Amino acid sequence: MGIFTYQYEVITEIPPAKMFKACILDGENRIPKVVPDQAFKSIDYIEGNGEPGSIKKITFEEASHYMVEKVEASDKDELVYSYSVIEGNVFMNKLEKITYETKLEPSSAGGSISKISCKYYTIGDFGITEEGLKAGKEKALQILKAVDAYILANPRH
Repeated sequence: MGIFTYQYEVITEIPPAKMFKACILDGENRIPKVVPDQAFKSIDYIEGNGEPGSIKKITFEEASHYMVEKVEASDKDELVYSYSVIEGNVFMNKLEKITYETKLEPSSAGGSISKISCKYYTIGDFGITEEGLKAGKEKALQILKAVDAYILANPRH
């Protein structure tokens, strides 16, 4: 097994606490509405309700596509959230899991800096490609920017 780590930052205009609430605390409700092109069918908790140890299943519009996530840590005071994708047909028997950690910090312009760390736990000698890393980063960027734009357009939400 190998572990590949990838880190990056995303800057948004929304302050950290508000972005944490929108993306993390209310993410199951907000993200499918704000990012419809991701084609979420449902996001349902199998165990728990969002606290560490909770497990949720994300089903995509394509009936056979799904993933299961486990919440590893959630700290609304420190604005840190960590989860692992532990199951899903996206793995294709090449990954044991993928762990994401996001820490939100204030930017000098009044918005947020999302510091994101991804760890890919591979099976055997499978390697992570640069294209695969870029694709994951692009999806996260699309979601954060869409939530940012939605909150700017709808400040009461």
